[in-house]
Amino acid sequence: MSIKKVLSKRKRSAAWTRSEGKDPAGGLNKKGVASYRKDNPGSKLKTAVTTKPSKLKPGSKDAARRSSFCARMSGMRKRQKPSNNTGDDRLSKSLRKWNC
Repeated sequence: MSIKKVLSKRKRSAAWTRSEGKDPAGGLNKKGVASYRKDNPGSKLKTAVTTKPSKLKPGSKDAARRSSFCARMSGMRKRQKPSNNTGDDRLSKSLRKWNC
């Protein structure tokens, strides 16, 4: 069997685990979310709420999701080593994307 056939039969990992499913600005892109939902049926994963807080209607579902995410993930910042808190890590990028 040739190497090409072996490589073509090998299953690639899901897009949400690879760089093509991740947004360079942080979090997952639409392809990554779709891939995650395919791997995990019944999942309610959604993309980030990137709307500025001033543009969100107070009390809306998106505003609640955003504030909940910011509260959870801002706590992770305290657990992070100062050497890992470069501003270019995945956590910093996600917090920036969600306008936290």
